[in-house]
Amino acid sequence: MSQNLVDLQIDTSVLDPLDSAILQMENSLAGLISLTPEQRRGLTKMGEKSEAFCRAALNVAQQHAGTMARDFDIEGFQRDQQALDLLRPRILRIAHLYQRVTDTEMALGSDLMAAALEVYGVLKVAGKGKGLDEARRNLGARWRSSRQGTEEPEVGSGNSG
Repeated sequence: MSQNLVDLQIDTSVLDPLDSAILQMENSLAGLISLTPEQRRGLTKMGEKSEAFCRAALNVAQQHAGTMARDFDIEGFQRDQQALDLLRPRILRIAHLYQRVTDTEMALGSDLMAAALEVYGVLKVAGKGKGLDEARRNLGARWRSSRQGTEEPEVGSGNSG
């Protein structure tokens, strides 16, 4: 193989403990919610500058609870801030792990495509007349469009689909 971005061997004995750890995370964070795209668009969002505003507003609300409306839930405001503060470091760790997993997935897929294109290229050049025509046609079917014949890729061109 001419490309090998990642050489990962996963010992299957780690899969059960890994799945258990993921299940434990899901169970530990059972209070997490899912929003629809419409809900996400409609929400008032807190950015970095707004976070300081929210913290200051919580302090003011706590110090001047008597001036707040009776139905204003200061305790709920405090719980939300505390939950965010506790989740943030874990969110960062999970996001970093997720990025590494997806980067590894992409690299593995790229390694597989590069190797498959290398095999296909060898069949196109060196496989003629050696009983490999059917294998070449089967692999080449991946590049044919249902409407019309599509050009086969140049091996090593980096194009995929």
